[in-house]
Amino acid sequence: MKTINDPAQFGRVAVVMGGSSAEREVSLDSGRGVLTALKARGVDAHAIDGIPALLDAVRAGHFARVFNILHGGGGENGELQGALQSLRVPFTGSGVLGSALSLDKIRAKQVWLSMGLPTPRYKALPRGADVHAAAREVGFPLIVKPAWEGSSVGVTRVFKAEDLDAAVELAQRYPGDMLMETLIEGDAREGGEFTVGVLGRDVLPTIKIVPKGEYYDYNAKYIAEDTQYICPGLDGSAEQEMRELALTAFDALACSGWGRVDVMRDKHGKNWLLEVNTAPGMTSHSLVPKAAKVVGIDYETLCWRVLETSFDRDGGNA
Repeated sequence: MKTINDPAQFGRVAVVMGGSSAEREVSLDSGRGVLTALKARGVDAHAIDGIPALLDAVRAGHFARVFNILHGGGGENGELQGALQSLRVPFTGSGVLGSALSLDKIRAKQVWLSMGLPTPRYKALPRGADVHAAAREVGFPLIVKPAWEGSSVGVTRVFKAEDLDAAVELAQRYPGDMLMETLIEGDAREGGEFTVGVLGRDVLPTIKIVPKGEYYDYNAKYIAEDTQYICPGLDGSAEQEMRELALTAFDALACSGWGRVDVMRDKHGKNWLLEVNTAPGMTSHSLVPKAAKVVGIDYETLCWRVLETSFDRDGGNA
């Protein structure tokens, strides 16, 4: 990864945030944090809300590079990446392929399974699919979620058949197909929900997430102040194993720059890949900043280092 010492080398930077996805508010919160951090380090950074405004400004020559902190929608599915690539404007995060594969949880699983990587059993549910037949195949307990959303949007844990229709109704409020997968259950001592940040080729320490309530849902992620984050989340070889799996999963989906890999660890100590986020949250509650802080990377430095990754694209120019 190229090291930048002078903020002027970045040129004028657009921090694109907000947009029109279901994760707009989280993206705005992330974007405000990134913008403040970059400005504090002397970067000529400016906020841009959404893709149309960004592309207008880029075509007019107003920006030298883009810090993409859009969550979901066109910001993480490859659309923005393709547009910026065609305009030869460097940007943070994964390229077209890595972004598209990662946001589509179904395709991500297909890639991982083809490589023998562990991910929960699943069924893709196009509109009109027989969800009850799928549930009998997957087995309870299970999760129903939109295949193209993040931040726990539209996700329901289902333990019995009579609750399935309500879960499907919620997931269908969002665009695209649905995904049904086995609910991996851990325990307080051995298993649970983990996440692993990737910065360039560095893998950050794992974080074990312990919500006050039963699940790490939208409220626990962005609102509640009582969620516990244990970092590193594991010890010794178990920590190393999860970090290696996370990087393998990240590379398998052609991801680059930075990101976050979400993993469930069951009560037997087996790791199961859930998804990769190619533009992770950067709010006060977000996980990549928490892991970076443990290894001595403060929030401002993290934002700087993420912006540095834009130089690694296309031989260092775009």
